[in-house]
This record gives sequence, structure tokens and C-alpha cells, in this order.
Amino acid sequence: MTAKLELRDLEKRFDETVAVKKLSLSLEKGEFVSLLGPSGCGKSTTLAMVAGFETPTAGSILVDGQSVEGLPPQRRRIGLVFQDYAVFSKLSVRANLAFGLEAKGVGRAERAKAVQAIAERLDLTNLLDRRGDRLNMSEMQRVAIGRVLVTEPQLVLLDEPMSNLDAALRASLRGEMKLIQKQLQQTVLYVTHDQVEAMSMSDRIAVMSMGELQQIGTPEEIYRRPRNRFVAEFIGDPPINLIACEVQTGGGQVAVTTAGHRGLVLGRGSAPAGRHWLGIRPHDIRIGTGGSFPVRFLETLGAEEVLHVEYGGQLLQIVTPTGQAREGDRVSLQFDLRRALLIDAGSDAVLPIESFGVAA
Repeated sequence: MTAKLELRDLEKRFDETVAVKKLSLSLEKGEFVSLLGPSGCGKSTTLAMVAGFETPTAGSILVDGQSVEGLPPQRRRIGLVFQDYAVFSKLSVRANLAFGLEAKGVGRAERAKAVQAIAERLDLTNLLDRRGDRLNMSEMQRVAIGRVLVTEPQLVLLDEPMSNLDAALRASLRGEMKLIQKQLQQTVLYVTHDQVEAMSMSDRIAVMSMGELQQIGTPEEIYRRPRNRFVAEFIGDPPINLIACEVQTGGGQVAVTTAGHRGLVLGRGSAPAGRHWLGIRPHDIRIGTGGSFPVRFLETLGAEEVLHVEYGGQLLQIVTPTGQAREGDRVSLQFDLRRALLIDAGSDAVLPIESFGVAA
């Protein structure tokens, strides 16, 4: 099957600065893929090249197996929503939403039905007769999204489309956009720095850093099986705990000793002896009473709390149900070694360890 969108060794340089470096990525028809990374990682530049607003320095972009090199944006048959969410200020919301349909020659009755449907899904019904210059940022952003989605493009590029919405509206809109995308079998390339958006909406996530693709995989793969330290630290909230450890190997087993635990057997595998990093996510640590590790402070998040526990000169973050411990308590710690990561201190690569399936 021909990929809906394919990037082959895509590269973009601005003078001596490499913004995107040999990026290869394929999106199948109906797939939702997020480009996720910090500011300046090259994700928006990648989207601009796909859209036709930037010319690649090297590499190629194919849509439905055909190169789009040299084609202007309007001839690439792509739906676009960028951060600036421009709307036509002199037109009503209704006219803004209908603009693309009218340009495609869709009849008046069908236009009206489609506009009403997308307005209901994006909570714009009460604004249909309001002019664009009387909308707030949240409303303009939803109009810009709706104006693209209502034309039912098969390939959609979205660049931080929910950055100016409040948390409740973002959560609602994430669900609606995913439903629309699935119903229409749209292929979506979505740029964001927000891991919640990427994890909740994507079929796959492509994590970028400093212009390079670090890893691509399902949300579960990215979270549980990161390839390197950058991905491990970037994904997860609260972030992963990295604990200095001493690695010992023998008999095909890998064990580590930390400032607070000795002889933690991680599983089968091979790893260079010496000082490395043990990665434990805050949800993968259990606490007990009567231990030696003091709770320095805690954050209450409703049904959960984040404990900050002193451990060998650093503070570990541990997610627990509310009421498990108080500030000043001394607790014991049990790591779920089935989910632990061993990160090479030299290369930052996550080392392959076959877990024995036990906690310690």
C-alpha cells in the first residue's frame, strides 16, 4: 500500500544551522501521527516543508506516492491549521466556516448542513453570526480548525492548534478532533510540544530533538520502551526519576546498586559494568511505613499526591493515592523493576534488559 505521506531523508538548513536532519517518516492512510518535541527541535519547520511554505535543502516529500516538489501550497491538496489561526475578520463565523466549501463549489444547502454540523462539534453554534474581528483567541482557534475540517481533506497538517485554549476546552476538543479524524479516515500530521495531546490522540508519536528523529512508536512504546535518555526524560509527567547506580553483571544477569538499595536484579542481558543511570517512573515506586527515606514535601493533585522523597542526596518523585504519607514521615521504597530502565551513562542509550518480572 502506498503511504499517504512519506518523507525521505528530509533536511533543512538555514545558513550553517541544520533545522531538520535526514528525517524519514511515513504516514499510512487514516493514521494520526504527532511530531513531538521541545521548541526549536525542527517539528514546525518539517510541517512548513510538507505544506510548501519552506523548500527542503535535501530529501523528498511524497503525497499518495507522488512528489510534491515545486508545487505551491494551494496545489498540494492539504488541510492546514497553523498557530496564528487566521480568520477573515470581516466575515461571520458562518461565512468563515463555509469559505472552503464555497471555493470547492459545494451547493448552498449542503454547505449550510456541513457548517451547522461542524459548529455543533466545536461549540461554535452561538457564534455563527458573529464577525471574525469580534472573536477571542479561543474562538478564533476553533473557527480556524473548523474551517479546515469541514472541507474533509484527506491529509491534514496541524501546528499547535490548541495552544491558546484553556485546559477544559482542550480536553473536549481533543476528543472531538479524534472522532472526526476517525470518521473521515483523515491522515493527520500534528505538531505539538504538549505530550498529553500527543499521547491521547496519536496512533504513533515521532519524538524530535535538535532536528533529529529520536524515536517513533505508539504512545505505549514511547512511554514504556524509550530508546534513549532524552525520550525517557521528555515523556512522562511527573518526569522519570534517574538514579545513579553501579552495574554488576554475572551469569547473564544484570544487577544494580544505588545509594538506597543493594543488589537490585533487573533481569537478563549484558551491560557495561560501572556507573550508569537507573530510570524509575514516579508511578512505579511503592511506599511503605517505617522506612529510612524522609518525605520532604508533597503536591496534592486531587485523587493523587506527588511525594518528594529524599534518596541518596536527590529527591525522588513518587505518585501515590492521597493520604499515604505526610511531610516529615520516613518511608520505605519498593521499585517495580519490571518497568525499570537502565541507561548507559556514556551513550545515553537505554540498554536492552529482559526483565524477570519481579519488583524489589
